[in-house]
Amino acid sequence: MYKIILKRGKEESLQRFHPWVFSGAIARIEGEPEEGEVVDVYTSQGEFIAKGHWQIGSIAVRVLSFRADEAIDTDFWKRRLATAYAMRQHIGIAGRSDNNTYRLVHGEGDNLPGLVIDIYARTAVMQAHSAGMHLVRMQIAAALNEVMQGAIDNIYYKSETTLPFKADLYPENGFLQGGSRDNVATEYGLQFHIDWLKGQKTGFFVDQRENRALLERYAHGRSVLNMFCYTGGFSVYAMRGGAKLVHSVDSSAKAIDLTNKNIALNFPGDERHEAYAEDAFKYLDRMGDQYDLIILDPPAFAKHRDALRNALQGYRKLNVKAFEKIKPGGILFTFSCSQAVSKENFRTAVFTAAAMTGRSVRILHQLTQPADHPVNIYHPEGEYLKGLVLYVE
Repeated sequence: MYKIILKRGKEESLQRFHPWVFSGAIARIEGEPEEGEVVDVYTSQGEFIAKGHWQIGSIAVRVLSFRADEAIDTDFWKRRLATAYAMRQHIGIAGRSDNNTYRLVHGEGDNLPGLVIDIYARTAVMQAHSAGMHLVRMQIAAALNEVMQGAIDNIYYKSETTLPFKADLYPENGFLQGGSRDNVATEYGLQFHIDWLKGQKTGFFVDQRENRALLERYAHGRSVLNMFCYTGGFSVYAMRGGAKLVHSVDSSAKAIDLTNKNIALNFPGDERHEAYAEDAFKYLDRMGDQYDLIILDPPAFAKHRDALRNALQGYRKLNVKAFEKIKPGGILFTFSCSQAVSKENFRTAVFTAAAMTGRSVRILHQLTQPADHPVNIYHPEGEYLKGLVLYVE
């Protein structure tokens, strides 16, 4: 087994069960591990402290276990997946008659760093974010089948854009099992086409499920604008909530096409909805003041800390436009999914935008990701989704 020896004092974060070892904490390496291989991590005093997947980069080891006697084998994957599945059952999100869309594995939040698995009806979409998870994908798929006990027929692997490009892994998206083209899944009684073949992430933004349900409660009789609509999730919920009209906007024509399909799937022939393929800022500039419920759910403005300053300017600019145009008595749902943007950063950007427009604004809700996207208490970085629901006088 390869050994990673830490510099003196660098074991403190691992003693607090943080699941990452940074390259700067390493004193030396015994052996020459390939990317994705399992390595043992030792303190400067020669004491075992963790084991995990080795990778070249800032995060050098993603910890799988803090036990020296725990082998990383087929039984390990079964145990971890079974624990993740049981949690989703216990919180009432898996096994419901009105919902077959949820996240089964959320990386560090489920003690499986580098792995994401989303369930869409009878298809599991698996995504690897580390070389180690990529190399054991077939073991994980076999364990997943056993744990789910016939609840899935298909396993689609979608990691072409998520794996480190320097690792020379040459991943190909495709089915590891099955091959069904039935891509309609149910979320709280609503149906959605899931584009796991070419869509963003695993094909759908599962993490906004509870926030979409909250929006439905506020939509009755309102004129709704859904910016950065992607698959139209918020739009569909607003329609069911009794919105007077719903406009969906996205710069991607493919996203608009998918939104229209999802509206038609749930509300065929309903003329309350219109969709526009247009740049968000251009649309906000030209639109009038007809909306009294606006959703701002942009893609990540900052994928790393170097882009933080520009990202905060983007959030500020975007929210200023919404505050300027929303009707008195309007409600604004505004989000950031950038992990590099803290809750405090985001709130400051939104508060600054409100002050710049002089509107009186109250916080109704502070939002985050749902329970099937758990945050490991030892890994607070896992809390990436931030949202505010604001009442604008």
